[in-house]
Amino acid sequence: MPELPEVETVRAGLADHSLGRPVQAVRVVDARSLRRHLPGPAQFEAALTGRTLRGAYRRGKYLWLTLSEPDGALANEALVVHLGMSGQLLVRDEPGDDSGSDSGNDSEARAAFDEQPRHLRVALELGPAEARPEETSEGEGRTGQRLLFVDQRIFGGMFLSPLVPDVPAAVATNKAAPGEVPEHFLVPEAVKHIARDPLDEFFDPVAVRRKFLRTSSGIKKVLLDQSVISGVGNIYADEALWRARLHYAKPARTLSAAQTRDLLAAVTDVLRESLAAGGTSFDALYVNVLGESGYFERSLNAYGRAGEPCHRCAEAGRTSLMVREPFQNRSSYRCPHCQRAPRSR
Repeated sequence: MPELPEVETVRAGLADHSLGRPVQAVRVVDARSLRRHLPGPAQFEAALTGRTLRGAYRRGKYLWLTLSEPDGALANEALVVHLGMSGQLLVRDEPGDDSGSDSGNDSEARAAFDEQPRHLRVALELGPAEARPEETSEGEGRTGQRLLFVDQRIFGGMFLSPLVPDVPAAVATNKAAPGEVPEHFLVPEAVKHIARDPLDEFFDPVAVRRKFLRTSSGIKKVLLDQSVISGVGNIYADEALWRARLHYAKPARTLSAAQTRDLLAAVTDVLRESLAAGGTSFDALYVNVLGESGYFERSLNAYGRAGEPCHRCAEAGRTSLMVREPFQNRSSYRCPHCQRAPRSR
């Protein structure tokens, strides 16, 4: 399942390629991908058509696009996207009308643009982006575009959700007048319960520590709880726990303050490193908006390495093989030497 680095990579791609484009038409190929949009496909199509993609935001594994009304005002709802296990958002730029180009290449480009991907669920037909002063490339953004939601397993989806204020406590004393909350402090109502992630400017490690101390659940289970800390899934939880030398079943409340700091630092570092690598792609199900795979799987120390030597132990001259153990209908990977099981009580 795409985790924070993969979703952030997609968000950044949308910010680079699709913002400022008006939605000219919407085609719902499979209504199952709109199951969280209760008014149904027809209303979804009507609500988006005529609005412009304004901003691209993310919290944890959710991303959303704010919208502008035809008069330029911020719409009171946003387009929320959850990639689920296999969701992809792909952009395809319409070929430009270049009379001096090779006609064969033009035909190939048009055929590629018109080709419908397998497992296409929703397609947004976008118009040319409005010219921005900083743009200098001729023709860039001047043609239409298709934004395609592709999802093999249909665990993800798209829906519209009202925007509500979510001003961080650190700046809540500077409350704006009603209706004047800055756009970056507005979140879809359906996403507000999701905790901030470690890459968020307003992530609060002290609050996370307090939540740790209130539960005897295993630390990995707590890391995967999106109401405690968001954006972390099975892969990056295993990687962070390996770096912090913690067993996944260690009760969260038993972590010392130093262990909590080390773990949160490990989570932050692994998310940043994966983001820099474009995310983790074990198969073709995760790609960025241009259809390119990430390559962080080459840097994994724990996940998927059962039976292979622990890198840390090998550097210390020890021989310890990584193990795979069942965990909540999934798997956990750890080093039996570096990440010893907690003592039973």
